[in-house]
Amino acid sequence: MRALLICLLAALALLGAAGKASAAPVRVAIACGALGMELKLCAEGADAWARQTGNEVRIISTPNSSTDRLALYLQMLASRTADIDVLQIDVVWAGMLASHLTDLRPYMGDTPAAHFPALIRNDTVDGRLVAMPWWADVGVLYYRKDLLARHRLPPPKTWQEMTRTAQIIQAAERARGNSRMWGFVFQGRAYEGLTCNALEWIDSFGGGTIVNARGEITVDNPRAIAALALAGSWVGDIAPRGVLNYDEEAARGVFQTGNAVFMRNWPYAWALAQGDDSPVRGKVGVVPLPSGGAGGKVSGTLGGWHLAVSRYSKHPAEAASLVAYLTSAREQKRRAIAAAYNPTIAALYDDPEVDAANPFFRDLLDSLENATARPSRIAGPHYNRLSSDFWRAAHDVLGGQPADRRVARLESDLDRLKHRARW
Repeated sequence: MRALLICLLAALALLGAAGKASAAPVRVAIACGALGMELKLCAEGADAWARQTGNEVRIISTPNSSTDRLALYLQMLASRTADIDVLQIDVVWAGMLASHLTDLRPYMGDTPAAHFPALIRNDTVDGRLVAMPWWADVGVLYYRKDLLARHRLPPPKTWQEMTRTAQIIQAAERARGNSRMWGFVFQGRAYEGLTCNALEWIDSFGGGTIVNARGEITVDNPRAIAALALAGSWVGDIAPRGVLNYDEEAARGVFQTGNAVFMRNWPYAWALAQGDDSPVRGKVGVVPLPSGGAGGKVSGTLGGWHLAVSRYSKHPAEAASLVAYLTSAREQKRRAIAAAYNPTIAALYDDPEVDAANPFFRDLLDSLENATARPSRIAGPHYNRLSSDFWRAAHDVLGGQPADRRVARLESDLDRLKHRARW
């Protein structure tokens, strides 16, 4: 990671020197992800802003892994480099990075009022608007409509039903000759994506959200243990052992090639599954994630990515202008139609063109407005440690460790973290 940072900063220094030599217009650098169509859409939007303003934009690709990206950002911001102006940040990073970010409120006018209020509250730290919502995410369940129809089975309402349906169809399809068919793929790698998956399992069983609203550690309870134990039973049964190393794109690769019945992922995968070259085009359905059965509920982790301006930018006004353009209703509509990125502006869910491109969006609006938040606001700058403790524990259970003993150890680890952090 340190070598990557050095190479990145060296490249940016050369670009900056070249810009000075040619007396070019203001150049703003934006760090974008490359998951799915992210990088392409980011470049298109930035180019449109550059044509409109006469400035230049340099696109910097960052790691797809949110864990690796955060580590890179923390190193860059600690060095106070001025080479990156605009950062694409995870919804849970606002509190952690706030001290390094510019207050955007003086630049945004009334536009924040159009976005989901919960997201604006999330991006407001100590009265400062440190980021603007770019797109919203919530975990959803993808399924093969054709396979469920062939076997006369409905989309599952509970995780237990999903498990049984996956077992039935996996066995039947393998008997028909597809030896590579699996019942369910998800994000099982030890990283932030597993925190999102495991939080959904636990909360859907009524097992809470790791830390409650009062800051108390609550993860060691029978419902949370039952949820993780069920997830652990999937590995080697309806999910390949390789799922322990799957991120979003690895899971999508298996599902989109036609080798999985169900997939947990974010909404971005819809447009790719419907692409002209997709083997499952026209065969995919999307529904909210299952509940944990009796006493449980539907729970999808709130995700999404936001844009922030570094405090160390030499061009904060231009950088804020780029953020305002990319998070505008016009740009969010374009991204929704082109690649199924959920807008953070509620009015766009009534737009007929958005609805035609993404018929499942309306069904997700309730899930988005009631999505399960990770405990980042409570943990503040200590959230990354909390999450890493949690995903390691979940990964251990998926790998075969007994859920009850591993969750008890997790609660003890988090109690120690809480006492040190004093939240």
